[in-house]
Amino acid sequence: MDMKLELVPVPVTDVDRARDFYVQLVGFVQDVDVEPAPGVRVVQLTPPGSSCSIVLSTGLPMVEMSAGALRGLHLVVNDIEAARAELVDRGVAVGEVDDSAGGGVRYAPFTDPDGNAWVLQEMSWRTGSAF
Repeated sequence: MDMKLELVPVPVTDVDRARDFYVQLVGFVQDVDVEPAPGVRVVQLTPPGSSCSIVLSTGLPMVEMSAGALRGLHLVVNDIEAARAELVDRGVAVGEVDDSAGGGVRYAPFTDPDGNAWVLQEMSWRTGSAF
């Protein structure tokens, strides 16, 4: 049986502000922005090159959680220095690259406007590959 993770809910206080952050600053692609029922809004965004999207929403009890509650969402990149520099140039406050994990894995953290914590992750054995 195949199982694919394809959608991760990201809890935010302001869907428009979060959408603008992820699309304009981080570079995600906006796939969907719909209001299928009164009081319900669904915005689906996909990181470039990813098969998994995030959803920002209102009015969906099944995905309600406190804004800023997510930690450790990983965006895997081939070149962490270049990815970090691009995000910084776009206005994202990205922390310094940390290689203290060892084993050729490096991280650079950032948060969205609500405090959801993300990390860029580079794994040296994947550098240059089309993963």
